[in-house]
Amino acid sequence: MAHDDSSGSELAAPSSGAAAGTAVERAGTAESNGGLAVITTDTFPDPGMPPHRPRVTDLDPKKARTAQRAVYTLFYLSVAGSVFALAAYMAFPIEDGDPGALRLNTVFLGLGITLALMGIGLGAVHWAKTLMADHEGIDVRHPVRGTPETRTRAVEIFDDANKESGFGRRTLIRNSLIGALVAFPLPAVILFRGLGPQFDNPASLLETTMWKAGARLTLDPSGLPIKASDVTLGSAFHIIPEGLNEMPDRLEQKAKAAVLLMRVNPADLNVSPGRETWNYDGIVAYSKICTHVGCPVALFEQQTHHLLCPCHQSTFDVNNECKVIFGPAKRALPQLPITVDGEGYLIAQSDFLEPVGPSFWERS
Repeated sequence: MAHDDSSGSELAAPSSGAAAGTAVERAGTAESNGGLAVITTDTFPDPGMPPHRPRVTDLDPKKARTAQRAVYTLFYLSVAGSVFALAAYMAFPIEDGDPGALRLNTVFLGLGITLALMGIGLGAVHWAKTLMADHEGIDVRHPVRGTPETRTRAVEIFDDANKESGFGRRTLIRNSLIGALVAFPLPAVILFRGLGPQFDNPASLLETTMWKAGARLTLDPSGLPIKASDVTLGSAFHIIPEGLNEMPDRLEQKAKAAVLLMRVNPADLNVSPGRETWNYDGIVAYSKICTHVGCPVALFEQQTHHLLCPCHQSTFDVNNECKVIFGPAKRALPQLPITVDGEGYLIAQSDFLEPVGPSFWERS
């Protein structure tokens, strides 16, 4: 397509014999002609490698020794981190049912491993950037695409193999082979399934928790009971049943009974028939266990009244009985019916009326 500039001059295609050095001139002409791109087949000479810029450690032996000390110091810090991790593992053993010991073990073991990995990583990078050989080079690579002859020959080999084996025309053999390959992994699937709970109805494990009528709601992890007056508008608390900390299997019980307690404006709540008495003056309690894969739902957004699961971003609407509004979860969080006792403490009216936890369990 022809293009005329304001002066009426016509932009001509470059001649095949033009020198490479005139490409810049043509580019400038293109800018003056409204920015029309100019396509040229001219080649440019190899500019070669840029001038080598020596590092400060190449020029100053004192700087090189300083860099060397920094590198081996980082490596020794890595050794210290590994030793610290081993010492922390033995100094803070994980005792059955003791969440405090588990926290200490996790924190100090993680710090030691972090120091060990960071020391190695930073030391290796600093070594490479300051002390290893610093010379530019050219890596000549061959084309990765096969030649037309090679590609044609590959097609011929596949065609010959199909004809010689009869895979394409012996349908019974082909289909039986496909069936055998599909069925082959099934025994492994069955064996792995045997590692799971052996119950006709796995949901029965999640149908009951420690919650019962009259059980006080207590703060996690202190176990102190909480009054309705302590729950202010827009606040949220992590709750466990009264007496859970004294249970020998408290970690297993907590994995089912953990609850999030929130207070919103009662006028904002959309309550289904039969659930009118499940909240107390806008205070609602819902299972903390996500109905997707069981992660702890721990993030409450005060303005939107949304609960967020940090694992896979399932989002639940507190104003609408924690129904799912986003994410992979398919079921609302189970609600714990609550009220207050004569002293003003929040108590449960009953256990959850549906199984808590992930929805992949079969449910009757």
